[in-house]
Amino acid sequence: MSLTTQPSLLDDVAEDAGPRLGELTQGLVRHELSRGAWVDVRPGWVESSGALFEHLLTAVPWRAERRQMYEREVDVPRLLCFYGEEALLPHPLLARARDALSAHYLPELGEPLRTAGLCLYRDGRDGVAWHGDRLGRSSREDTVVAILSLGAPRPLVLRPRGGGPTALRVPVGHGDLLVMGGSCQRTWEHAVPKTSRPVGPRVSVQLRPRGVR
Repeated sequence: MSLTTQPSLLDDVAEDAGPRLGELTQGLVRHELSRGAWVDVRPGWVESSGALFEHLLTAVPWRAERRQMYEREVDVPRLLCFYGEEALLPHPLLARARDALSAHYLPELGEPLRTAGLCLYRDGRDGVAWHGDRLGRSSREDTVVAILSLGAPRPLVLRPRGGGPTALRVPVGHGDLLVMGGSCQRTWEHAVPKTSRPVGPRVSVQLRPRGVR
């Protein structure tokens, strides 16, 4: 299955209008997967998202990380920044988005979203391999991970845990929202594949509840 999203028509509004959130439920579509997993997609939730994207590029203290892979250390192919529960987020709209999502998903999740992990994909050489956010409680409990995408669209792909063909492919960028819920982190995997095509930078904002990484 492949979905195509289009940039918000309001992205061309004058910058002094500022980024803002649209109505969350307008255009929000749920895709039921298997084993209790689901994915919600709301294209263009952040209107005039270009201004927010440019702000985050310069305001966030991005850092490069290295990780152990087999017998050597390698660069993580993206820049990162994490904001814990008490941290001030780098733009007030992100706090408003977190609160709006917390209220909307409270009946299913039973708790608010509390942390924000930010990734900067600088070009097609940056990506993230197949994985689930299974550190902490998400390894054994249903949860919600909400991803706000800004900048150039990149496909986020999903498949059942353990391998197999891609079952869902969603290009996200320009203020799009994608939410993975239910058992998704335990029973499915997701990735942002690298590409040799020329693509611009993208910022991903992952909002999670306490104890989920």
